[in-house]
Amino acid sequence: MSYSGFRILREALRGHRGWRPLWRDPEPQSEYDIIIVGGGGHGLATAYYLAKVFGQARVAVLEKGWLGSGNIGRNTTIIRSNYLLPGNQPFYEFSMKLWEGLEQDFNLNAMVSQRGVLNLYHSDGQRDAYRRRGNAMILSGADAELLDRDQVRAMYPFLNFDNARFPIRGGLLQRRGGTARHDGVAWGYARGADRRGVDIIQNCEVTGFVIENGVCRGVETSRGTIRARKTGVAVAGSTGRVMAKAGMRLPIESFVLQAFVTEGLKPCLDGVITFGAGHFYVSQSDKGGLVFGGDLDAYNSYAQRGNLPVMEDVAEGGMALMPMIGRARLLRSWGGIMDMSMDGSPIIDRTPVEGLYLNAGWCYGGFKATPASGYCFAHLLAKDAPHETATAFRLDRFETGHVIDEKGVGAQPNLH
Repeated sequence: MSYSGFRILREALRGHRGWRPLWRDPEPQSEYDIIIVGGGGHGLATAYYLAKVFGQARVAVLEKGWLGSGNIGRNTTIIRSNYLLPGNQPFYEFSMKLWEGLEQDFNLNAMVSQRGVLNLYHSDGQRDAYRRRGNAMILSGADAELLDRDQVRAMYPFLNFDNARFPIRGGLLQRRGGTARHDGVAWGYARGADRRGVDIIQNCEVTGFVIENGVCRGVETSRGTIRARKTGVAVAGSTGRVMAKAGMRLPIESFVLQAFVTEGLKPCLDGVITFGAGHFYVSQSDKGGLVFGGDLDAYNSYAQRGNLPVMEDVAEGGMALMPMIGRARLLRSWGGIMDMSMDGSPIIDRTPVEGLYLNAGWCYGGFKATPASGYCFAHLLAKDAPHETATAFRLDRFETGHVIDEKGVGAQPNLH
């Protein structure tokens, strides 16, 4: 069943009796070619590209809860490719290009809105750093514009340009950046994978790995043993706990990242803004709420909720940037569990256990990376070789010293 404007009109005339569930609810088979552990955005995207691009027919996605119950539905929906270093920028630009054709690709409205992402700067040194980043973006095929104070004021006159500590001097704008509907992304990938024969198994928790003579032959689950030639793990903040079942300790720590939304307001913010002097980022949802976030809760946790000190800190950042936000009432908050790698960049690689593959360490960059992460992980699983844009995301880089030291992407070990 394909979606179109004609189909919507037809179902409206028929009382909407022709719609069917987006995906099946199959029983797990005893064996697959490839198992993906984790039914979030990255796991579902991996299964989708395995089936669509690489022709893998016998694939299963195992999710311990319901589909999309993790970070894919617990973020601030921002998509962008405004990175600096060669290890990151080509990858995120590849992801941006996939975002631009995503809805047509899997035939579902994910509400991808390229409304622009503006990173503000507040000093001459920060301006020069943004100019360098913008040049790196352009060299990788992305778009970037360095705006001065007057250009930013013309876009967002309500910002606090004359803040005594952090006056706004300008910003780095990526017009192709923006937002997407997070649960729509999960549903689209799930539906697309299901239509190509992938089994999406919900309420199926992985309790262990079947490792024989140093080779992973499948997983033990709450619904029995499921064997496979290859097993890929993409479980975000639960990476440390899941991989411990295979006897592995990873350079990853789990933290909670909170997000917030206000009551619905009339349209006032048509893009995404980040505060260069503090960790605060904000956009306005299609429902009218201001969606924003900031720093991690600075303690290890597996809870999908945070605490008040970070809420206060984020609110202070918002008030410093745009004082008018103080008149809006906070509607709700939520938390996602971040798998913070030790250099702030991800891991897409084989593990020391043959047949076991890892997709983890996304820090703050997980949602925007969803399409490229799935594509590159599928490439690795199908061909046993990294995709050309993900060659730097090696697991052993922390041992060899080939870290990707990109400030502003994710964790700094000395700060958490």
